[in-house]
Amino acid sequence: MSRIDVHQHLLPPAYTRWLRSRGIHASGGRELPQWSPEHAIALMDTHAIETGVLSLSTPGTWLRDGAEAAAMARQINEIGAELVKDRPDRFGYFATVPLPDLDAAVHAATHALDELAADGVVLLANTDGVYLGHPDHDPLLAELDRRSAVVFVHPSDLPAPPVPGLPPFAADFLLDTTRAATNLVLHGVPRRFPNLKIILSHAGGFLPYAAHRITAALVAETGRGYEDILEDLRGFWFDTALSGSPSALPSLLAFAHPDRVLFGTDWPFAPELTVAHFTGEYDRYPGLDAAGHRAVDRNNALALFPRLS
Repeated sequence: MSRIDVHQHLLPPAYTRWLRSRGIHASGGRELPQWSPEHAIALMDTHAIETGVLSLSTPGTWLRDGAEAAAMARQINEIGAELVKDRPDRFGYFATVPLPDLDAAVHAATHALDELAADGVVLLANTDGVYLGHPDHDPLLAELDRRSAVVFVHPSDLPAPPVPGLPPFAADFLLDTTRAATNLVLHGVPRRFPNLKIILSHAGGFLPYAAHRITAALVAETGRGYEDILEDLRGFWFDTALSGSPSALPSLLAFAHPDRVLFGTDWPFAPELTVAHFTGEYDRYPGLDAAGHRAVDRNNALALFPRLS
């Protein structure tokens, strides 16, 4: 086993009970799946995954009650820390923060990184319609930058009604990630906080395919140079979750820096058959040689998570 899966979710029973008690039974159009550490390890063993870096998916913990969101975030982070303590070879975790409560988010992030040995933090692309990179987020990003933190950006529901018959995970999530990436560059986050290592879920959404079009728009908006903006967009890390297809991979690999593409599955929101399909497509992709597969499977991730070496 050698793979490091940077896009794997945890759903502790306490969290799913909490969501269901508040009328939330699905995330992104997917029913809340069953999860356990044992099931996660079995899935990883099947697909040659040595370590899964776990994160909470949307909706996170913010349900418009700041104190409750902070308490649940702390509980989730302590569960993640215990999993890693028990099985440091099999699990890592991204800490949850209760944005949009900025003070609580800063406290949660610093506590998790400094005291719970989190491998990074997970931030939703938007919270209540405010996209990552908004100037209000600067105090949190500054704290993360000081710690050279890894930031995993996961999509959320768009701040707009869904299209009937089109679950948010199918297309809206990709747009949400693309919006967040664009907003981060629009507000100069990669230049102002250069120590952040930002991973974009699902191959960056539509970003690789539309990067030059987005760059042209940002040049007109900011007056900055074309190549500078394009390089900021290329400077993110990207995971392959649900993106190991013969149409998505060529766009991603043509755009991203070769050392910034990471393996991901999106399990358990992506069911096991889906994980098997996209992993199989990725494994068969002829555009990566053996060294390229080793880089995506493991070596690129070790630059972000050296403890896993």
